[in-house]
Amino acid sequence: MNDMIITVENLTKSYKDVPVLKGVDFAVKRGGIFTLLGSNGAGKTTTVKILSTLLTADGGEIKIDGVSIDQPKKIKEKISLTGQYASVDEMLTGRENMDMICALRDVTNRKELIHNLLDQFELAESADRKVATYSGGMRRKLDIAMSLIGTPAIIFLDEPTTGLDPQSRLVLWDTIKMLAEDGTTIFLTTHFLEEAERLADYIAI
Repeated sequence: MNDMIITVENLTKSYKDVPVLKGVDFAVKRGGIFTLLGSNGAGKTTTVKILSTLLTADGGEIKIDGVSIDQPKKIKEKISLTGQYASVDEMLTGRENMDMICALRDVTNRKELIHNLLDQFELAESADRKVATYSGGMRRKLDIAMSLIGTPAIIFLDEPTTGLDPQSRLVLWDTIKMLAEDGTTIFLTTHFLEEAERLADYIAI
């Protein structure tokens, strides 16, 4: 098994005449937390969107877990993405949100999996409340719990603590560390130096 789960060589991307990524190279080791640190507008989200097949690069070679980026269906089977803002349905309960993702990913042992994830993320007591009543930190935790459905090899977390209060940020940091300890490769973007220092096993700037 290759020790590098993501390899990126000479990645380029422009929006019209504005270059955003100009020959980016990096590699991510399997397991642990890889952090892409940069200011707002540096191209972090663009990079994540390309790696998660939501955006097409202008040039470069990318492989994720040995699969070329030009095979998006195979890539999507290996990854999960949590964007800057929690993508949960406020009109559904936490449990219903998770059940919906289980249905989309064709998970068979739904009840057991949902129960375990809700327990793991300390959301069991609020599972049957509508997400509209959740705090920002609870929504974030639910979003990440949903991203674990289907046991992805890599989780992309694009500025996951955006908009969170300091206490919720600390709770989420603990959650991210727990995921990495369980063997999931975490690809994290942030513009917070403290966040990178607290979480990262490896940092690219």
